[in-house]
Amino acid sequence: MKVNMYISGAVRQFSYWFAHGTLGYPILEGIDYTDSTMKEESSFAEQAFAIFMNNLELDEDGSVINYKYCEQRAAQYIRSYFEAGYTVQPPLESWETELYPVSKESYAK
Repeated sequence: MKVNMYISGAVRQFSYWFAHGTLGYPILEGIDYTDSTMKEESSFAEQAFAIFMNNLELDEDGSVINYKYCEQRAAQYIRSYFEAGYTVQPPLESWETELYPVSKESYAK
């Protein structure tokens, strides 16, 4: 089984905006999360991608139905990482921040 084109497109778009520092406008306006922090503290990027993916919902045809919401939740997390006084609303739930393992078999290929 392969990931469908809609999920692939959503991840591609999120990755593009993330890498260019244009994710989550206006939530991240003025926050330069693509600076040296990306190399030194890259776990914030891993967490942002997990939040995006864990919130992703599909309709019966496999189309992504909540892309902007997923982007917003990830952007809220990034802002809270860089701005101590920012509060994510509603607060992130544990299932949103779960980091899932990659299967052992995928490393062998």
